[in-house]
Amino acid sequence: MMDDKEKIKEVYRTYWRCMIEKNADGLRGIMTEDYYLMHMTGVKQSAEVFLKGLLDGTFNYYSAEHDDIEVAVHGDKAEMTGKSRVLAAVYGGGRHRWRLQGDFTLRKENGSWKLSSSRASTYLKKG
Repeated sequence: MMDDKEKIKEVYRTYWRCMIEKNADGLRGIMTEDYYLMHMTGVKQSAEVFLKGLLDGTFNYYSAEHDDIEVAVHGDKAEMTGKSRVLAAVYGGGRHRWRLQGDFTLRKENGSWKLSSSRASTYLKKG
């Protein structure tokens, strides 16, 4: 049986699988009602606005290789930092490989861990 940290790491892996598959229903299933994403640009988007961009081709994700997933659990709340090398094309640009860091907050709702927010940034390759 997985402990909470392992369950949360699985939420992160599911998040990326759904992003690559453009599986909006799968993403909704792991997000709280009030989930929001803070882009690297500083733009804050609700889940529905972000999912619309995923489905209409504004955001295209092709692969994600996970370098690190760190989790801290505090009762029914948690923080997670995921670092992944992601092949993506966003806002009409070409495909590029990004080192994307996601700083997430999570809440346990009805026994399941769900993403309540995320903030995207980049990270440097470990020397």
